[in-house]
Amino acid sequence: MIIFDVDGVLVDVSGSFHETVLETVKFFTGKNVTRTELHRWKNRPGFNDDWVLSTAWVRSLGGKFGYAEVKRKFLEFYWGTNRSGNVRLEKWLLPRASLRRLAKRTELAIFTGRVWQELDYTLHRWKVREFFGRIVTVEEVARPKPDPEGLLKILNGRDPATAVYVGDNVDDALAAQSARVPFVGILPRGSQERRARAPMLRKLGAITILGDVKELEAWLLKLRPRTGIPVPRKK
Repeated sequence: MIIFDVDGVLVDVSGSFHETVLETVKFFTGKNVTRTELHRWKNRPGFNDDWVLSTAWVRSLGGKFGYAEVKRKFLEFYWGTNRSGNVRLEKWLLPRASLRRLAKRTELAIFTGRVWQELDYTLHRWKVREFFGRIVTVEEVARPKPDPEGLLKILNGRDPATAVYVGDNVDDALAAQSARVPFVGILPRGSQERRARAPMLRKLGAITILGDVKELEAWLLKLRPRTGIPVPRKK
């Protein structure tokens, strides 16, 4: 089984969630915060949830606003009116042809920190819902990442060594480590987040760190497979 995280793995969220964090923090603090600062927050455990991150960042800059208020403004920026907000800037990253080949040979699943409304919109927009047999969102767990509860729900008693979790941040790696699921990191080559985060992911047991999710299929073919995953041959 291949279990995917969504943001930063299957979907480029630099223009959607990341931009929305920056706009939200600026709205409440009046400060022009940067992507460099955002990635510093992302490199810390416990900030997989952008609503939590935004609230903590606002408070660190002196803002006295609560989680509910920050979340409400975040959602305004993200969705906009009639889906005209930053959500429109998301980009799906893994081609349907690759998804189809992978899904023919093994189970594909999703464990994400997104709520269902956000994930449902994205899967429908990019017409990829059919490929994922099991999906666990943050609303389906009592303890979100870095807790492994979502991974364990998906495994449902299966040997963790026969699965792999594909993610991009510290909370993903921690969840995989706790669930004893092999972990594959995705961090763009030459990027600021790769320079800062790759050593952390390796320390937490990442078996490899790819530059793009589109490299996953070829990597699995070369693996033969340490993870126990039956991988497709390209035709």
